[in-house]
Amino acid sequence: MKKYKQKLLIIDAHALIHRAFHALPPLNNAKGEPLNAVYGFLLILIKALKDIKPTHVAIAYDSKGKTFRHKIFPAYKANRAPTPEELISQFPIVKKMTEAFDFPTYAVPEYEADDLIGTICAQFDNKDIETIILTGDHDILQLVDEDTRVMKLIKGMKETLIYDPVMVKTKHGLTPEQIIDYKGLRGDSSDNIPGVKGIGEKGATDLLQKYGDIDGVYAHLDEITGRNHKALAGHQAEAVLSKELATIAKDAPIQFTLEDAEIGSYNRSRITKLFQQYEFKSLLPQLNSLPGFEINEGLFAPAEQAEQAEAARLNDKRFSYTCIQTDAEIKSLAAELKKQKVFAFDTETTGLNPLQDDLVGISFSWKESEGYYLACGKSVPESIKIILEDASIKKTGHNLKFDIKVLSTAGVQVRGVAFDTMIASFLINAGGRGHGLDNLAFVEYGHEMQPIEDLIGKGKDQITMADVPVEKASWYACEDADFSWRLYQTMKQRLEEKGLTDLLQDMEIPLIQILVQMEIAGVELDVNFLASMSKELHLRIKTLESEARTAAGTDFNLASSVQLKEILFEKLQLPTDKIKKTKTGYSTAAPELQKLRGTHPLIEIIEEHRELSKLTSTYVDTLPLLVNPKTGRVHTTYSQTVAATGRLASSDPNLQNIPIRTELGRKIRRAFVAPKGKLLLSLDYSQIELRVVAHLAKDKLMMKAFQEGEDIHIRTAAELNDITPEQVTKAMRSQSKAINFGILYGMGVQGIMRDSGVSRDEARAFLDKYFSVHSGIAAYIEEVKVFAHKHLYAETLFGRKRQIPDLASSNRMLSAAAERAAVNMPVQGTAADLMKLAMIHVQNAIDDKKIDALILLQVHDELVLEVNKSSIEKEAAKIKKIMESIYKLDVPLVVNLAAGTNWGEMKPLE
Repeated sequence: MKKYKQKLLIIDAHALIHRAFHALPPLNNAKGEPLNAVYGFLLILIKALKDIKPTHVAIAYDSKGKTFRHKIFPAYKANRAPTPEELISQFPIVKKMTEAFDFPTYAVPEYEADDLIGTICAQFDNKDIETIILTGDHDILQLVDEDTRVMKLIKGMKETLIYDPVMVKTKHGLTPEQIIDYKGLRGDSSDNIPGVKGIGEKGATDLLQKYGDIDGVYAHLDEITGRNHKALAGHQAEAVLSKELATIAKDAPIQFTLEDAEIGSYNRSRITKLFQQYEFKSLLPQLNSLPGFEINEGLFAPAEQAEQAEAARLNDKRFSYTCIQTDAEIKSLAAELKKQKVFAFDTETTGLNPLQDDLVGISFSWKESEGYYLACGKSVPESIKIILEDASIKKTGHNLKFDIKVLSTAGVQVRGVAFDTMIASFLINAGGRGHGLDNLAFVEYGHEMQPIEDLIGKGKDQITMADVPVEKASWYACEDADFSWRLYQTMKQRLEEKGLTDLLQDMEIPLIQILVQMEIAGVELDVNFLASMSKELHLRIKTLESEARTAAGTDFNLASSVQLKEILFEKLQLPTDKIKKTKTGYSTAAPELQKLRGTHPLIEIIEEHRELSKLTSTYVDTLPLLVNPKTGRVHTTYSQTVAATGRLASSDPNLQNIPIRTELGRKIRRAFVAPKGKLLLSLDYSQIELRVVAHLAKDKLMMKAFQEGEDIHIRTAAELNDITPEQVTKAMRSQSKAINFGILYGMGVQGIMRDSGVSRDEARAFLDKYFSVHSGIAAYIEEVKVFAHKHLYAETLFGRKRQIPDLASSNRMLSAAAERAAVNMPVQGTAADLMKLAMIHVQNAIDDKKIDALILLQVHDELVLEVNKSSIEKEAAKIKKIMESIYKLDVPLVVNLAAGTNWGEMKPLE
């Protein structure tokens, strides 16, 4: 194999940008700028630089406007759809990125990127340089020769194939030189190159394999028979024209030199600033192995330079970070903290479970570039404890709920929390991403935080922060506190500008302490009950597997979709006319199996097997593993920064996902139990989202129904069917319930057809009648859409905002989904805000000793408390009154009460 001294990488930017745009889901930064094509292009670029290791790089772009090919054939590319606006805006950003890498970029009027690439390649015939063209375009294979290869993206953005002359022949049955003749005969619909009508892919390939090129084909036209002869006869001009259009020019007027394209040291500062501007922090680590990205002020340090990086950090004069170790230093720190109106703090621990792992140290900051680290271990000095528990001295931090839980375990009850920069970031850009401290420090200040892996390592050799030398831990910890303080200054001002300060101060900050208390309290779990249930379910699963073998007449794996397809659609020959087809055959997903119900006994067996398998693996067998060995209870973790609507999310376990619509799903809730002498009390807001929409839309019919205590679904069904409420059947009520709730999620004709099983015409008539009856809701939905399209966000009654940049998308599917999100946000978000207010009011009453109860769980519209059995009715009545009066809507808030010894078997309370 020929050895080359130099390697030139030529990048077909236009093709790669388009590929990235269509391969990646929408991605926007905090400003709402679409960036998926930019991000994808950079991923491809960086990977190519690593894999190919070029000595030279050149970037080719298409130019705006028509090309010389349009003069030859005015209809060239005439059938192409307009480029989406959200893609057009990304081209100049990609160009800025490639220029920041100091790669020469080329674009020439009337020429396409392919022509520039062809011209560059032509300069290096018979020279000692290997050329690799990176593209997603098939046409460029015509440039492949002994010294020129094409790296082509073949699937999405991850799979590539290297084409040399042998690979071109293997894949396409042709030589690279024959590619243009193939295009001449076959044409190219994407570029509106006509080709010869009637000549297909196989026909073109067979003709060229036999006759060499178009001239050869027409020279032997009398030998060609049948359909091919008929198609070719009289159409040589079209074939020649199409070949000319497909031929890449090699004489474009560009000034290219190898010296310009040679890779030197990258302009680190320019690249970092651009990555900061467009919020591409996640790409920074991928640059580490590129030559020229050596250590720079502690940034981009490769693994072998870890010691140099550490030394650079510790000696960095921009930061004044102090490790507090002696009693005198602790006394001095306490004195300084007492003087502050507000300070930032952060904790270091032995792990990420604050209820099981230990405190290692606490860092503090109240001035930019300064920080103090107290390596106190599990025992917090009394002077510092007093300050942390002093409500008059305000505190801020990043994800403080974690730190408060850690300190609570260490015997410190933090008070005076005034701000949380992670929550503030989320409120400012709830629809965005990257609310972590590391990302925000980079995006806001261009600073790359020290990775924790630098200190504790990875994998089997990982240690804990307790094992890290204190001087190293100190710098890392102080950096966290320092940038938490900086973000406090930045985010505080930004919240005020956006009118979100009250939402943070009055709702989210008070909620932190409540969630801390709930997470620490946990809930008791009956592991014996789950063990018994597990035994029953696994026995039933085995029985189902046996029944499945009998029904199918053969042994197979019920969990294998491949084997299921073979059994259902090949062996049993079940009907496929309504079944979705995927790349690997007919789908066996749950919605598709529902269409096959009644066609064969195996379908119901599969469905039950899937349900039981999921219940056992996700809940029945997993929940006991989550019981905290110290408390004997399950402690979920709530998040205020996940759901864009403002709803709380929970994890480990995810309580929202415990199914309640099936009998077995509801049975799982029976494992959540009250201790002896206590009961679980459930307070569930009745139809809160419908009440919210009635208030927001001022819909007279819906408001009247709620004000008079009517069943809203019966009232809706009566109006839609022009009958009295007494004449409404269960089916009618069920149908109106589906549409009442579906409207909140942007349900249209298709959704009604799916949920109600009616025809398209019936669904359209039903929807028209609904909006005729509920004219207030129709007008409100339109009003929300108009507002959202104008401002690209939707907001709740309390001013919570959700940015929805896809409202501006030219992709109809994306913009339609964005509209549905905009309609839903004010309703679901306001309902979530009301629940948060309810939690705050109830906890205030508990703190004031007006209620004797413990808040345990919050799931959807339900709050679950632990209450003494002897006082259940009295406490329930007081809590109900609080929850129903937290905010005055135009319709009453109604709370349903239920109590029981476990969560799954609760009886209503009057």
